[in-house]
Amino acid sequence: MPPQPEITQTVEDSHIITVERTRDLTKKIDYDYKRCCGCGICASLCPTDALELGDMCAIGTGLDAPPVLLDPDRCSFCGMCAAFCPTKAVRIKIDDVDASRRECYPHIDARAQANDNCIPCSLCEQVCLACGSGAITVEYTFPKKEEIAPFKEGVAGEIAIDMGKCNYCGICAYFCDAFILIPKEKEEVTPIDPVPFENILIDEERCDYCVLCEDICPEDAIKVTGTRDATAPQARIRVTGALSVSEDCIACGWCVSVCPYNAIDVAKAFDGEIRLIGNHLTKCDPVGCHACFNVCPSNAWYIPEGGKIEVSPDRCIFCGACAHACWLDAIAVTRDSVAHTPECDTAWKHEWARGIKCITSGVRAHPDRSHLVVPPAPVREVLEPPEVPAIDPALLLKVRERIDRVMPMLRDVKTRTEWEGVRDS
Repeated sequence: MPPQPEITQTVEDSHIITVERTRDLTKKIDYDYKRCCGCGICASLCPTDALELGDMCAIGTGLDAPPVLLDPDRCSFCGMCAAFCPTKAVRIKIDDVDASRRECYPHIDARAQANDNCIPCSLCEQVCLACGSGAITVEYTFPKKEEIAPFKEGVAGEIAIDMGKCNYCGICAYFCDAFILIPKEKEEVTPIDPVPFENILIDEERCDYCVLCEDICPEDAIKVTGTRDATAPQARIRVTGALSVSEDCIACGWCVSVCPYNAIDVAKAFDGEIRLIGNHLTKCDPVGCHACFNVCPSNAWYIPEGGKIEVSPDRCIFCGACAHACWLDAIAVTRDSVAHTPECDTAWKHEWARGIKCITSGVRAHPDRSHLVVPPAPVREVLEPPEVPAIDPALLLKVRERIDRVMPMLRDVKTRTEWEGVRDS
């Protein structure tokens, strides 16, 4: 008989790490509860009921606790939770190799990627850092101003930005230190106004009016009166670089909303609907409660002017965390479909299909255990009931008469006290 696996569970900062060690394999589930939004998708699709969703109303309003609890004795380390976690809060490794995206298992397929329209610029990177998952990185490959025309002091000229044309792409700020982008506070970046910058300034003490910034501006928003350096290129400087998206992307869509060039395509993991239940909102206090804001991984909630609360469906990833956290039951989230990689023809294919189906249906079909061998119930000998002896009515009458003569003495407190005293002595 093979030895039982050794299962341990430890906590490292915000990571709850559960490890199963056998003779041949070491499986590790790394759950970052700070990254977890409490959507409960993992708990609903777990085939062994090893996961339980915590008190999301309390967590949404400030309780520092894991939204999901894992019972290591029930966990089969199948990896479903890691494969379909929309916020990448769960990772599974087998022998120190990330198994969350194994080819033999289906997994969630949410992604954002740049298309041919990308310049690139810095807007998507900054808005993703402010309101998304920080998954976008932009790296420019064209030279900076100092590399082309070093700064010269004492040069006179004029420079101006046409704010009607400027889209805060940030290319000029990367190119030259004379441009300063003023970022907004995180709470000021809303679905109504997604641009992450509030202004762009020019430090004219750092500007030598070389005209190069006018060349690189994609919107022709910069006008310079100055002298071009003779060593600088005469042709327009070409903006080059690359935009990359890490696996942390949750496909929230903030990058799409802020991109002025329609240069990013986003495929969400879930297609569905989110709606507010009007008659439940009478007691809603979004400033005091803030639960839906706190748990939303895509920052899709905002307070409209003159209104109480609103959500942007374009930023919503339909995870359902806000519905779990709302103590008024004022939020309803439904999922119609799940985008995932194909289900391979494996022995566990049907179990994965059942798990994926429950993400939209909300009903988990557990494995068929009808094939299990159940021992028959033991057969016990049934004994005949004992024969009740016949009762002589005459003797019964005499017994009752004698009991009736004794009862007055038993009701007398003094007599009973004397009898009990004799017994105790």
